[in-house]
Amino acid sequence: MADPRSPGARRAGGRRRPTRTSDAPRLAAWEVLRAVAEEDAYANLLLPARLRAHDLTGRDAAFTTELVAGSLRRQGTYDAVLGACLDRPLSRLHPRVLTVLRLGVHQLLGMRVPTHAAVSTSVDLVRAEVGPAPAGLVNAVLRRVAAHDLATWVRTVAPDPAADPLGFAAVAHSHPHWVMDAFADALGDRRDELDELLRADNEAPRVTLVARPGLCERDELLAVEDATPTTWSPWGVRLAGGDPASIPAVADGRAGVQDEGSQLVALALTRAEVGGRDDRWLDLCAGPGGKAALLGALVAARGGHLLAVERQPRRTALVRRATAALPDGTVDVVTADGTRPAWPEGSFDRVLVDAPCTGLGALRRRPEARWRRAPTDLEALVPLQRALLVAALRAVRVGGVVAYATCSPVLVETGGVVEDVVAGGVTGRAVLQDTRRLLPEVPDAVGPVDGTVQLWPHRHGTDAMFVAVLRRTL
Repeated sequence: MADPRSPGARRAGGRRRPTRTSDAPRLAAWEVLRAVAEEDAYANLLLPARLRAHDLTGRDAAFTTELVAGSLRRQGTYDAVLGACLDRPLSRLHPRVLTVLRLGVHQLLGMRVPTHAAVSTSVDLVRAEVGPAPAGLVNAVLRRVAAHDLATWVRTVAPDPAADPLGFAAVAHSHPHWVMDAFADALGDRRDELDELLRADNEAPRVTLVARPGLCERDELLAVEDATPTTWSPWGVRLAGGDPASIPAVADGRAGVQDEGSQLVALALTRAEVGGRDDRWLDLCAGPGGKAALLGALVAARGGHLLAVERQPRRTALVRRATAALPDGTVDVVTADGTRPAWPEGSFDRVLVDAPCTGLGALRRRPEARWRRAPTDLEALVPLQRALLVAALRAVRVGGVVAYATCSPVLVETGGVVEDVVAGGVTGRAVLQDTRRLLPEVPDAVGPVDGTVQLWPHRHGTDAMFVAVLRRTL
């Protein structure tokens, strides 16, 4: 994207844009990245607030969004380039100076921003937000970066691809080694697709909406300019651009922003056959509420009820907001620990466990997760995932079904959890259903355990969602 606010950019009629306005997109981007680095904030949650605070819309908002997302996605590559242009380790730089440099490098190597604009605005930004001392360093380093394009820099700073292909890929595609290893394992005998998967992780995803049945028809969303239907979800619509919050159905909660992969998880759960009654559903890990809102709309059409459970009060509030448009009495939202249920065993007909996970399947939308997560996170996550799946199987009645889902393809979080629970702690209580038969329209989605489904961004254009449907038998 070209810089719509670079020095010298002019309005129609030839008038120069005000200096204050020209710096607003970069300042907003810097504020988001600073919060991500210093406060463990999530860029996709913080960015809309910063856009509103700086009154950024249209091209300015798109420019800011690309600055944030691109700098985070390519952070590993850009840090390798900066390391070659500095006379000191990156760890010795003030973190806020490093954030300015990353923004500058992305403008130079990842966007169509002229060198003079990228350098001068970065110098102005560091002077205003950090102080005058590092201005000379920022100027000198970014001018060194501007001497080559991205491909040349990758060839210069990355290991030899013939001698160290994973090392080269780590720099070229900006992924930590352990994440690439986990992805390669999950791809199994198709690990030759790894480069394609890593490239897909670095592409900005299109905004996907869901029409909540009974509240909104998909045709209403398709009436939005340049909207197209999703490939497999009967409720989904993809947008070419724009602010989804400006769409009336989204603004009033009759529709929402939801990746098609998440919609397919709900579709698989609701397509599974259950004998007898089918009006008591449970979402065991409901925050932030997208799947709960979709399930609530679906169960409302059957005259049923959904209990949405979330452990964190802040996320409980998000679930209440997401489900507020549903008919009164359809959804109860409670703050509770799903591993310590307050309901009798066998209370529900269908249960969703969208388990807490590494989130590595959503790196297109949450690129900072690749730098924030570590292999040691699995030591706490996997036991929790097992406990939640066991609790879900106890909560569902005999003949009822449980969908276990993660936004991650990492084997120990997906097939590993399912196999352990089926074969171990609840032996005889659960039988794995052929989830692929529940989603027959989705091709090439074979999961790591026979009968499970694994979606991929490079194959399906969705987050890398995993889903397995189990039936309680005892």
